[in-house]
Amino acid sequence: MADLRILPDTCAWIDFFNARETPLASAVEYLLRSGEVYTCGVVKYELIQGVKSAREEALLTSAIQSLYYIEMTESLWLKAGKLSSSLRRKGITIPFSDTLIAVIAKEKEITILTNDDHFTQVPELRLISKL
Repeated sequence: MADLRILPDTCAWIDFFNARETPLASAVEYLLRSGEVYTCGVVKYELIQGVKSAREEALLTSAIQSLYYIEMTESLWLKAGKLSSSLRRKGITIPFSDTLIAVIAKEKEITILTNDDHFTQVPELRLISKL
């Protein structure tokens, strides 16, 4: 996995930050030491909304600020809309947040680390799941 560029989904970070002994948490820990770990605004948003104290927020913010960060651009917003529309025409609906994460990962050729089945509905998306 070390040569991969990885964008851990929120579920992977939750396992990691809560010190759960899960394959996702172990993968995040390994990748932080030896891989290229990316994040985006959606994942940061989802993580921050779940903090329970100012101390927890400070620890989280400090931990994720050193990661590679990918910003949504106008082009990515348009691609997200097109992806959602394409999936809906096939009868597939995935959450807005997962659509944004998927478009970022596809555009930047980054693999998503997740256990969320929504991502399996997106064609040509690189995933590490079901560890």
